[in-house]
Amino acid sequence: MTTLHEDAVAALTDWEPGEADQQRLRDDYLAHLADRQDGLFKSCLPAHLTASALVVDPAGRRVLLTLHPKVGLWLQMGGHCEPGDATLGAAALREAVEESGIAGLTLLSAGGAGRPVPVKLDRHQVHCTGKDRPANTHLDVQYVALAPAGARELISEESLDLRWFGYDELPELTDASVRRLVGLARELAG
Repeated sequence: MTTLHEDAVAALTDWEPGEADQQRLRDDYLAHLADRQDGLFKSCLPAHLTASALVVDPAGRRVLLTLHPKVGLWLQMGGHCEPGDATLGAAALREAVEESGIAGLTLLSAGGAGRPVPVKLDRHQVHCTGKDRPANTHLDVQYVALAPAGARELISEESLDLRWFGYDELPELTDASVRRLVGLARELAG
């Protein structure tokens, strides 16, 4: 049976980023995992992998974003890997379902079949262990989750708000990373 660590290494090794900055991040993530068997968990400091998914409704040409209570920005769904996650993609999907309230999400996969593939990587500083503790680094692996037809969101306690936004109507309180992720999702999911 493959461990979450082995799956993460395989997922990142198999993924072929098109841009040099994404290639460098992938190499950094793989080096982190080579050095740290616990590199996917919140307890791994000063950095650990996280998994996120942008929920997309291709028919409605829109994305679902959450207003994150700690950062005050509209972001994709995501968070920390847990010991029960079988794969990195499963962690991203679990987070997307938990935070969106939408059952039946599916992760975009290579060629429409097979294992889910990352879409983008993003490295950022956070205070996930509390504001009174030093910042650490999230090595986020980002996926696209396709919503089923007629999907209805349900806000969780992890969000201040949850809303659908048209591809070209993203709120002002997003960052460049989210905008880039939405652009990639738009290309891949239609």
